[in-house]
Amino acid sequence: MLGSAAKILTAIGCFAMFGALAGCSGELSVLSPASAGAADAAALWWGMAIGFTAVFIAVVALWVYAIRRPPTPLKPSAARRQYQYWLISGGLVLPSIAILLLLLFGIPAGHRMQLPAGHDDEPLQIEVTARQWQWEVSYPDSGIELVNEIHLPAGKVAEIHLTSQDVIHSFWVPRLGGKLDVLPGRANVLRLKPDQAGTYRGQCAEFCGTGHTYMQFTVVVHETGAFEHWQERELSDD
Repeated sequence: MLGSAAKILTAIGCFAMFGALAGCSGELSVLSPASAGAADAAALWWGMAIGFTAVFIAVVALWVYAIRRPPTPLKPSAARRQYQYWLISGGLVLPSIAILLLLLFGIPAGHRMQLPAGHDDEPLQIEVTARQWQWEVSYPDSGIELVNEIHLPAGKVAEIHLTSQDVIHSFWVPRLGGKLDVLPGRANVLRLKPDQAGTYRGQCAEFCGTGHTYMQFTVVVHETGAFEHWQERELSDD
């Protein structure tokens, strides 16, 4: 009976895991990267998913083994040593290794995602101001102003200065890079370098009130020449 229950629980766990992976695509998926920074985030996610899967399978296997093996009487001293072994290995060594590996790969990935200053000699400057419930976008060099829409050139670093007029928001374009909090009275800088032309969805990732779900925006990435033409059209329309 216990063996059947173990098999059922294992099957349910595997089904849930692979079912979740089936939904990891689309406009807001971090697993469909369109920049090197987003690719780092996706690689880190896959590494964590593989590690979790390995630990899950090992734990289930040990559990099945423990409930199926015949009882083996142990002396109190041997039982104590066995208890200490599992306590140290499962409660101390395994979590320490997991945290160390996460930091070993996560810290460099986070550093690369931020594209430190100097990565591009002349990044495109963009100012984004968040307020309930929209994003106001300004290009200081050209004077172009937009709402809920950002245009970027492919292959060039964009330096986005983020601030808020009211509460805390969070700027996130999953397919282009990490998210960054947008704080009132302070300007945080996010650097993005999209590799592929296309249209990408962005979302406020910090609950900011009743209209939070409407805090969406669109990022349009142009090829270099097409971006220049877009700027010219915007200026001529003004």
